[in-house]
Amino acid sequence: MSKLQLKPQDPKVNDKKLISITPESANWDYVGMDIVRLEKGDLYKVETGDREMIALLLSGKANVKTKENHWNDIGKRMSVFEKTPSYSVYAPNDDFVELEALTEVEVAICTAPGKGSFKARLISPEDVDVAQRGSGNMSRTIHSVLPETADADSLFIFEVYTPEGNWSSYPPHKHDTDDFPNETYLEETYYHKINPSEGGFAIQRVYTDDRSLNETIVVNDGDAVLVPKGHHPCATPPGYELYYLNVMAGPIRSWKFTNDPDHDWLTKQ
Repeated sequence: MSKLQLKPQDPKVNDKKLISITPESANWDYVGMDIVRLEKGDLYKVETGDREMIALLLSGKANVKTKENHWNDIGKRMSVFEKTPSYSVYAPNDDFVELEALTEVEVAICTAPGKGSFKARLISPEDVDVAQRGSGNMSRTIHSVLPETADADSLFIFEVYTPEGNWSSYPPHKHDTDDFPNETYLEETYYHKINPSEGGFAIQRVYTDDRSLNETIVVNDGDAVLVPKGHHPCATPPGYELYYLNVMAGPIRSWKFTNDPDHDWLTKQ
C-alpha cells in the first residue's frame, strides 16, 4: 500500500476516529484532518489550541457548542450521497468544538494554523456555493464550504462529487511551489466515499513532473490520501460515483495552481 494512503481504523479502539492525520504523522506543516464516527448520544469535544478548525458534518445530526456559541439540531443529510450541502462549524484558535450526536454522526475535524482573526460561526447549506466544473467525462460538482473568499486564516474546504466513469481534479494540476502569485504551496488531503461502497473503488494518481514521486493508488470507501506535492487526479469506474472531501492549507491563503503541461491542452477544449 502507498505511504500516501490511509485505511479507516476501528473507531471503538481509536478514540472514535476512523482516520487521523496530523502535521506530524503526515510529515508536513499545515493540514490536519480527523474523520470521527459518533453513536447517538455521544459527546465529543476537541480543543483548537493554536489552530483554526472546521467541524464538517458528513452525515447525521448534532448539537454543537463553541466557547461563545451553541447551535442545536444542525445537520440534514444522512449520507454524503444525498448531495445536499453540508453543515459546518468554524472555530478559531484558543476555542473548542463540542458535538452531541443526535443520530449516528460522521464528522470531519479539519485544522490548520490559526491567528484568531475570525469568530466562531455556523456555515449552513445556504452559505455553500454549488457549481459545476469541467465538461464531458471531466465534469464534477463542487461544494465550496470554505473557499478563498470565505473568512479563515489558513483553511480551504471543498466537497466534490464525481459521476460514475468520470475523471476529477482533472486536467492534472499541482500547487506545491511557493511562487505567489503564480502558484502557492498548499498541502492537501482527500477523504474518499464511494457509492455503492460494496466492491467500489476509485483511482488516484499523485506524481511530480520529474516522477520522483509517482504513485497510482486504488482507493476504497473511507480511504484518505495525502497530497504533499505533485499532480493528483482521480477517476471512478462505471457503476460507482465518487465523493471526496478536500482539506488544503499553506503559508499563503490563496489557491494558485499549475496544470500539468502534458495535459493543459484539455483546458482549451
